[in-house]
Amino acid sequence: MAAARSFLQVSQKIVLSRNSPLVRFVPRRTAVECSMAAKKVKVAVAQMCSTNDLIANFETCNRLAKEAAAAGAELLCFPENFSFVGAKEGESLKIAESLDGPIMQRYCSLARDSKIWLSLGGFQEKSSEDSHICNTHVLVDDSGNIREKYQKIHLFDVDVPGNMVYKESRFTTPGNRIVVADSPSGLLGLTVCYDLRFPELYQQLRFQHQAQVLLVPSAFTKVTGEAHWEILLRSRAIETQCYVIAAAQAGKHSEKRESYGDSLIIDPWGRIIGRMPDRLSTGIAVAEIDLSLVKSVRERMPISEHRRTDIYERAFESNL
Repeated sequence: MAAARSFLQVSQKIVLSRNSPLVRFVPRRTAVECSMAAKKVKVAVAQMCSTNDLIANFETCNRLAKEAAAAGAELLCFPENFSFVGAKEGESLKIAESLDGPIMQRYCSLARDSKIWLSLGGFQEKSSEDSHICNTHVLVDDSGNIREKYQKIHLFDVDVPGNMVYKESRFTTPGNRIVVADSPSGLLGLTVCYDLRFPELYQQLRFQHQAQVLLVPSAFTKVTGEAHWEILLRSRAIETQCYVIAAAQAGKHSEKRESYGDSLIIDPWGRIIGRMPDRLSTGIAVAEIDLSLVKSVRERMPISEHRRTDIYERAFESNL
């Protein structure tokens, strides 16, 4: 135990910091240098049960944003489908808008009025195809400006135990790029829900783009959440040595849809540092993230230096 405590002691060295413009892909050698983040910052994770009522969902988000700002949080993370969860097939297509449309612009105003950064994961963005949308994670700064967007890469086409079949690709166009964005809370790796099951994405975010905080807005099903939610999130935190902020939909959205809940904030050692007291209640959890802890953990267990990419790549090529 003493060794573990010693390992987790925060390094006293100052994390290099420099104000810089937003970056989509952060060059590996300069990633830490370009972060605008302070060493310690409060963040908040939301938990809610969205429905097909756009106004009611916004009112809930508005209340939670005010609570997060009052608690001193610099960043508030909302779950996938924060603004709308359809009750019937096709509803999401009908309400889909571009990011300059009135729905998203209202949330941009919320960020500006609350003076807080918002992670808005799983917005129904209009696609170039009329029959499809994009499942888009939008990052908005405290001035109400859209800083970056990530379109979900891995689509949920799954036969869940209990005779529930999901086919997200039927109405969603997958994204094709990996996104890291600079913020006062560190270098943020943007993902959405089902992405969580693909560690290769998170390895890229950490080792190629030097992400410090991984955002995982989600709407896990009750069955998959009970089995895998916490395990997967803690695994991603440990193997990347990143903070993980996972906002979750919680409860019954309609007769046909129910989400697991359990919003979490996890540190780079895999410890849960923020959690709602009730897995299904609506509210926020607030925690302090310390980017010097990220640096300390990575220095004391330098897995980035021990990775054998030469072998991994050779093995991959031999299987082609």
